[in-house]
Amino acid sequence: MPSNVVISDDIQVAQTEGEAIVALESAVIATGLPSPHNLTAAYRCEAAIRLQGAKPATIAIIGGIAKVGCTTDEIDELGIRDDVVKTNLSNLSAIMAHGRWGATTVSTTMHLAAIAKISVFSTGGIGGVHRDAEKSFDISSDLMALASYPLIVVCAGAKSILDLPRTVEVLETLGIPLIGYRSSELPAFYSRTSGIKLDIVADEPSDVARIAKEHWKLGFKSGLLVVAPVPEASEIPAQEMESFYKTAMAQAEQEKIYGKAVTPFLLSKISALTSGRSITTNIALLENNARVAGAIAIALSQQLK
Repeated sequence: MPSNVVISDDIQVAQTEGEAIVALESAVIATGLPSPHNLTAAYRCEAAIRLQGAKPATIAIIGGIAKVGCTTDEIDELGIRDDVVKTNLSNLSAIMAHGRWGATTVSTTMHLAAIAKISVFSTGGIGGVHRDAEKSFDISSDLMALASYPLIVVCAGAKSILDLPRTVEVLETLGIPLIGYRSSELPAFYSRTSGIKLDIVADEPSDVARIAKEHWKLGFKSGLLVVAPVPEASEIPAQEMESFYKTAMAQAEQEKIYGKAVTPFLLSKISALTSGRSITTNIALLENNARVAGAIAIALSQQLK
């Protein structure tokens, strides 16, 4: 292990004993959800994984050290500090070099989980190809991370503010298996449907584990993306979300919001437009993804024995 990456004692014990482990990001705690919803989501995700019999390993940068398996105190501090930097692959080394606190995004969490030899990761939604990417060249590093790190990533699809058809095309180009979990259609984060049909469907956690095993046995070094629709009771329908997106995007253009500032601006506006429903939906899908990831991690560990 690199000297600047520390695996917590309980995760080390779990690895030694062959237990199932699920990695969790920390960006949702520090920058993804407002307080107190951020900590509510963090602990619900950890609890959902434990209920499946697996171990949660929340990953973050703690004072310049990459920590795999944050303690309760560290998670609490991530949720209240105002100096935690959203950490992607391009600024990870600088944040660590300066001894700062960092909240890991999907790509950074995948990188550190791969170093720690964790094979399953649960998140909310992946980044992808942004609308009008031919003008902005705004394509998330999450896609390259999926092409580079051998993890099963469980999410609720990609946010509807993205260009979903182009995101799927890039996933296919990169050779990343896109698996619908009990769904033949790509979910769109807040919404269960997007109109995009999927070629691969897994009805059980063991199905995902078998596909992953075959994928890696063939020598692929890439990840697999498992998409699980948000629970029906918490869904915001796609047509409704598209209306919110157009309103929020019009405001972004009016206020001349560009580049990296666009996504957080849109998500903040959508939260206001939905009167907080988007936050409730976000927590529900995070918890559901963690539950599914925990079950997949158990199935994978059993098949590897």
